[in-house]
Amino acid sequence: MTRITHPIWFWQRIVSPHMAGLAVEMGKRGHNVTYVAEREMSEERRRQGWTVPDLSNVALHLAPSVNEMRQVAQNAPEGAIHLGQGIRGNGLVSIAQSVLRQRAARQWVMMETVDDSGWRGLMRRLEYRRLFYRWRSHIEGVLAIGSVTPRWVVERGVPWERVFPFVYFLLDDAMVPPRKEITDAPFRFLFVGQIIERKRLNLLVDALSMLPREDFELIVIGDGPSSQYLRLWADHALNGRVKWDGQIPMAEVRERMSAADCLVLPSRHDGWGAVVSEALMAGTQAVCSDRCGAAEAVRASGAGGVFRSGDTGELSRILQRLMAEGRPNPDRRRHLASWAKSLAVSAGAHYLESIFQHSEGDAEVPTPPWRAVGRNNFGSETNLSSSCSIERVRSV
Repeated sequence: MTRITHPIWFWQRIVSPHMAGLAVEMGKRGHNVTYVAEREMSEERRRQGWTVPDLSNVALHLAPSVNEMRQVAQNAPEGAIHLGQGIRGNGLVSIAQSVLRQRAARQWVMMETVDDSGWRGLMRRLEYRRLFYRWRSHIEGVLAIGSVTPRWVVERGVPWERVFPFVYFLLDDAMVPPRKEITDAPFRFLFVGQIIERKRLNLLVDALSMLPREDFELIVIGDGPSSQYLRLWADHALNGRVKWDGQIPMAEVRERMSAADCLVLPSRHDGWGAVVSEALMAGTQAVCSDRCGAAEAVRASGAGGVFRSGDTGELSRILQRLMAEGRPNPDRRRHLASWAKSLAVSAGAHYLESIFQHSEGDAEVPTPPWRAVGRNNFGSETNLSSSCSIERVRSV
């Protein structure tokens, strides 16, 4: 198997902690890596507690204007592999992609799950079909992030052999520390995210209010325009069993995750939902809606559950089942965290190398690391029949 020696360029709108780690890991593996962004961080993300990640061993270029972005793209070396953020609504990254297309450069698209609900969804489906047709001879492949994204991209006209399931691979340092089992504490549910309509915290409160037991608590990390109303309503609906932690730094969020029994992401839609990956890597089981891209990881983990978006009853039944199973003990948490190494940047870098090697005809189609064949650490078969597995995408 020939090692990939081409320079690798990441094109993103910000220096995202969900992508920078993969770039750094590729650099550690000996690749010449460059990361290009419009700016280090957006104000919105700063308010959410995001910090600019370290990009040691990666060349960073900030290009906050059209001319600067165009110049960086024009100066990129011949033969480089370019990984662009999306193909629509991607800010100045689209400028770079256009320049690289004129140069006949090697381009890949990294894209999340698209919200295609309602009439706007119909328009998006048509627009993506048009865009993929326009770019059909300029894109080597699509790294499709999310449980339904690979099939969705194929349905928009991209050949299946150029579509590869992908995730946001995170840093490897999220292993849960050993802790003593606390048998007399309430079952601890955790919500992490913006308190906005799309995240559907209200749905989670409704589902919890339907539980026949009251020996649980809900911890909410985050803030947003709906906070004041939801605080009053949730405290009443759950009889004061909600703890509001507000906005806290990302490092502290991970500590709270390792102390929770279950993270819940009830979003109406999420392109991925990195908090799910973070929870699993901390040994905490997760529940999310089927409209979250991270449903792919939840199903593969064999822990937690996935419910139909907007279905309060189904969510409540999953939460009731998890409470009946009891608080996860330290061994179970360590097993889950060990499996979740498949979502870490070390696994992601190896997978990305394998994808490039396959695209150059030097390797078989790589199996996504989170879908490794065999049995997971909880004694159930690893989910290899996800609706978007590479095998089923082939059948489209």
